[in-house]
Amino acid sequence: MGNTPTTHPHRNPHSNPHPHPYPLLLRLLLPTLLTAAIVLPLVGAARPTIPAPPPATLTTPLTPATLPAAYEANRKNAIEAARMAAAHGDTHRAEADRALAAPSRHLLAFDGRGSGQATEVIGDLAHARHIAVLVPGSDTTLDTYPRFHRAAASLYTALTHHPAESRTAGNTVAVIAWLGYETPATVSTTVTTTTRADEAAPRLRAFARDLRTTAPAGAHLTLICHSYGSVVCGRAAPGLAADDIALIGSPGTGADSATTLHTRARVWAARGAADWVAHVPHVRAGLFGTGATVGFGTDPVSAAFGARVFDAAGADHSGYFTPGSASLANLARITLGETSEVTRA
Repeated sequence: MGNTPTTHPHRNPHSNPHPHPYPLLLRLLLPTLLTAAIVLPLVGAARPTIPAPPPATLTTPLTPATLPAAYEANRKNAIEAARMAAAHGDTHRAEADRALAAPSRHLLAFDGRGSGQATEVIGDLAHARHIAVLVPGSDTTLDTYPRFHRAAASLYTALTHHPAESRTAGNTVAVIAWLGYETPATVSTTVTTTTRADEAAPRLRAFARDLRTTAPAGAHLTLICHSYGSVVCGRAAPGLAADDIALIGSPGTGADSATTLHTRARVWAARGAADWVAHVPHVRAGLFGTGATVGFGTDPVSAAFGARVFDAAGADHSGYFTPGSASLANLARITLGETSEVTRA
């Protein structure tokens, strides 16, 4: 469930009086097939480990006063990671690290080891009244980070050009790109289970709590969760210090309904007409008593799930942050707390 969609034509389920039996068969067999896939050995060439320093150690908690020091410490760490990657011969990673180390970038966290993790702030977090945290889906790493950054920057532009914001002096919004977990690969068995999401959920909850001490009191916090990132948000939802959770391009959350997410946040969901994830079977099965599941359950845009479904028009799986799109406009309205202005699907 990553950012490279395969577009499928939409079909009217009532247009064919004799539907093909394969979709139903797939739904019946998928839990068994996916569970079997998880225990089969995988054969493939592992990418050589990219050397990088351990993450910077921050000696003081994040507060508005300590934000500049945190940004600088992580910038220096990214510079060193770029140097080490270049010396190792990985020019692509070196360029990615170097871009994140630019003086104009603001890193709350950075870890250049392995596939890499980063948490980047766009805007003035210390004074933001409205904050959006983007949680990405599969195949998001430091090597592919630019596309994730573009999504965050697109939302920030939509927020700062919003009519409501133009009437308010100062910079009142911030967007945070939270690559705070190891995302699964789109072509892998991990993308079919909640395992990576279960590992990420405590980190996301802790990050949201930290934001409450870093941002102004009473700031409105929205989590925007794309694709597999919506599974992360679903697992993190109980106790998550958010006002709104928006699920976009979601294969499911691992929960049966918005109610069973056990969150005080308003839960929103959207899927564009050209998003291939609509064809993912919505099934769920336990994984050998581990607490993880294979498949992600109820479709978040279905009436049975009970989310507030909003319009994403013709967005494809990677198109929810396209400038000028209905989905981006609605995500901006949700972030700003303008719930009555959100156009519903």
